[in-house]
Amino acid sequence: MALHYDGEVKITKVANMSPMGNNGYLVTCPETNEAVLIDTPGEPEKLLGVIGDEKIQAILITHNHRDHLAGFDEITGKVNAPVGIAPADAHALPKAPDLDLTDGRIIKFGNQELEVLNTPGHTDGASCFRVGKHLFSGDTLFPGGPGKSRSPEAFAQLLNSVSTKLMALSDDTAVYPGHGDDTTIGEARRRYTDFQSRSHPANLCGDVDWLKS
Repeated sequence: MALHYDGEVKITKVANMSPMGNNGYLVTCPETNEAVLIDTPGEPEKLLGVIGDEKIQAILITHNHRDHLAGFDEITGKVNAPVGIAPADAHALPKAPDLDLTDGRIIKFGNQELEVLNTPGHTDGASCFRVGKHLFSGDTLFPGGPGKSRSPEAFAQLLNSVSTKLMALSDDTAVYPGHGDDTTIGEARRRYTDFQSRSHPANLCGDVDWLKS
């Protein structure tokens, strides 16, 4: 468990959940103790175990891949809060969502506001969530590159999402992905600019490293 706290928002990161090494997050307004959960990976007891007296206002899913939903039933069975996901990914949830996470939607918890950024490419309904200068990027953006894309068309869509939605954020925005280590938009921008400075094959997709691909 890693605790991030900047005086405005408290972020509890639970890393290495399940064999896929997923991250789950508890994001709390320190003034009111209202909070949101981000993603429901396997080994859900790890994420449930960091919830104390927080009042969970929503369970938000970044995208519908199985590893991010492996703990869905257990978490939603023990946490009484509305579930949200982007409409394009909602069909894969075990039950219908309570919240449609459309682009620009604001989810309030205490004195904090979470903004939904729809970033299709990794999946049709992939989304990132921004709270102040903290971005929960799901599998859209990692320290080394974008998330895995299933086709050249999906990769082009993913690049558009990264360039228009995420690169518009300030360099000091912290990035918390769905797997692995944190990064910043500034570091991602440096690597993305390097990638964009080179030519690439038209069929590029899959696992792409900004500096090596």
